[in-house]
Amino acid sequence: MHKTSHPADSPLQSLWMLFAAFVFSIMSVCVKLASNMYTTSEIVMYRGAIGVVFTYAYLRYHGGTLKTSFPWHHLRRSLVGVLSMWLWFFALGQLPLATVMTLNYMSPIWIAAILFIGGWWLGKARFEWSLTAAIVLSFGGVIMLLRPSIHADQWFGGIVALVSGMVAAIAYLQVRHLGRLGEPEYRIVFYLSAMGMIVGFLGSLFGGNFPHDKAFEWHAHSSKGVIVLLAMGISATVAQMAMTRAYRFGKTLVTANLQYTGIIFSSIWGILIWNDVLGWLGWSGIAVILVSGIIATFYNTRKLKTENMSKNKSGTVADPISTEL
Repeated sequence: MHKTSHPADSPLQSLWMLFAAFVFSIMSVCVKLASNMYTTSEIVMYRGAIGVVFTYAYLRYHGGTLKTSFPWHHLRRSLVGVLSMWLWFFALGQLPLATVMTLNYMSPIWIAAILFIGGWWLGKARFEWSLTAAIVLSFGGVIMLLRPSIHADQWFGGIVALVSGMVAAIAYLQVRHLGRLGEPEYRIVFYLSAMGMIVGFLGSLFGGNFPHDKAFEWHAHSSKGVIVLLAMGISATVAQMAMTRAYRFGKTLVTANLQYTGIIFSSIWGILIWNDVLGWLGWSGIAVILVSGIIATFYNTRKLKTENMSKNKSGTVADPISTEL
């Protein structure tokens, strides 16, 4: 496995996640506003197109290259990332902002669950009551969050948001793996953006707004729409690069916990812009998911440290994320 000269596993590098969480909350506001003017496919396509232009300009300025020794890794990561993005964008148009962000930000819990189940299935990990309790507790928080804030006709959006968090967990594992292989942030984000542009374009041709598809429907642009799309694309690209850097170089525990600040940022935006009111049960659900995520992240970090202490056959340090995938 390739080694880099970058300051890996630095707490200061983890602060990129705090910045990413704030910028992601801005992107989420833009997506929610855009959902009233464009289909999900169009939003994914424009977000990808803006990301391609932005990251390509960035790599040209810094003398980077798109050539990679890991094309299949990028393809797999991009497909999973676009699927998660599509589900997330759809849910943002259906539910209160804080609700969608909370369900999507359950990804650290899913990461811990994936590593635990994989290790337990292979006989490399014992049954963890604390992790199991954290996962069960998180689902209790989901129930508390959804009951007061989702109407009967919004349950499908809630399920979509929940699934987007599960898929995002796989994408984050792949981002960390690519970072450990030495791939720079701009290259990872460029290929994700390019895949989003292609998939969004095809989706607009053959069915615009999942699940209510309308074939070949293009919406006309307005000045407001252009501003929202540009803000969405730029903020999404900047946040992706900051998040990738945080997961690549930062402390896993600090990085994952800082990710949860996005829920707070989004809750504030929801109150200020849409007058969202969750009620005490909804806020309690958010608090339960936050605590569960912190517990799950502690487990994930402990597993990383334990498995990285062992050497593989080639004499390099084993990366549990890469071996689980």
